[in-house]
Amino acid sequence: MLESQSDSRSEHEHLDQTHSSALIIPDLSGAVPTSVEARAKRRIAALEEELHTMQQEKGKKQRFTTYYFAQGRVIRRMTVLYTSMEDLIAENDRRCEQGFVDGSVERTTIEQDRLQRGYIALAQALPWLHSKLGRIDIDDCEDMLKKLKRGADAARGDDTSTLKGLVATWVNQDFRPSLLVRSDEKQLRGFAHNVCGKLLCPAEWDWSNDCVKAGIRNRTSDYIVSENSWPLFLYKNYSFNANDLERGLFKSKILVQAFKAIFTSPSSAREADGDGDGADILENNRRARQALNPVKVKMCVASIINMRKVTPRSIAYIVCQVHFALSNVSSWRTVDGDFDYESFWTNVVDFFEDVPGPAAQRRVDGLLEWWTRKVFGKNHREDLTPEVVSKMSVTTLAEQRKALEDAAFNSK
Repeated sequence: MLESQSDSRSEHEHLDQTHSSALIIPDLSGAVPTSVEARAKRRIAALEEELHTMQQEKGKKQRFTTYYFAQGRVIRRMTVLYTSMEDLIAENDRRCEQGFVDGSVERTTIEQDRLQRGYIALAQALPWLHSKLGRIDIDDCEDMLKKLKRGADAARGDDTSTLKGLVATWVNQDFRPSLLVRSDEKQLRGFAHNVCGKLLCPAEWDWSNDCVKAGIRNRTSDYIVSENSWPLFLYKNYSFNANDLERGLFKSKILVQAFKAIFTSPSSAREADGDGDGADILENNRRARQALNPVKVKMCVASIINMRKVTPRSIAYIVCQVHFALSNVSSWRTVDGDFDYESFWTNVVDFFEDVPGPAAQRRVDGLLEWWTRKVFGKNHREDLTPEVVSKMSVTTLAEQRKALEDAAFNSK
């Protein structure tokens, strides 16, 4: 056994000597010789690691793309229909740079205020965005905004397609026209169709008057249909009071139907009549998903974006979508003849956000509350703020009991 160990030690020493004698130390510009096979193996390993890293980066990039695309779907619906996100961000930056954050105020224009309210709506719709904008460089920011815009435009296109068929169905059901509105085409809609024409007709004109009808259809200078008129389809029961143009405005059945179809579900749009309270669609949706688990139940848009109240800009979005669905225009555009959709959207937003005083604000608040009740039902848990809860009997009783205990302790 000792002989075996001695032989093994001698063999190792021989190999070490052989390797030492075979190693050639080059000068500073040379290379230590290695075998071709060894170099190939190391190169292959390096390439495999590089490929693995690239695949990871590609997967990460794809996940971000999917995430931004999905998140962007809320933008047109809740914040701005035409204005770019870059303009919203620029206005907020301008205000920060000029000291608005410190409480100093300078005169601003209506347009600037509208942009800033849009930025606030954007930050509320995408709570992660504001902080994200402060952490990423300009190239990543541009890439992110581009992907968000793609999602926003895709959602707008999906909603346009959805309402194209649904609006035709609702018009046929409620008005029963002699010439039914086809759900698969738009050529015979607009002012060419008697019912669609009536709904699109400016409220100040009487569509039943043949002169009015002919003037609009022939596009005469006496009957210019533009964004400067409120169309009849915006009014409750599709009628209005010339001496009180605000009464019934934005309370039409077709608007409520369209809002529910987009934000809750097409089936929920069946409950849109009258001034009654709508069903608690979000709670119903939650229960359905729990009851049918593990069967997958599609979440409604309002649940996905955590929407609990109807907002002015979501109404403006639906108003423009319904107007487009009633028209004979086949593809989405900003201007249709004399009608400017961007300015129309602005007029609706300003009605809610740029009020002349506190009395008008109370009416607007009441209208928004009516909308929220119609769409989401009578639940108001989102209004149970700490301040509200502090005035309720449970909190009050707890404070009274504590006060009695303190008084009893102090009397000893």
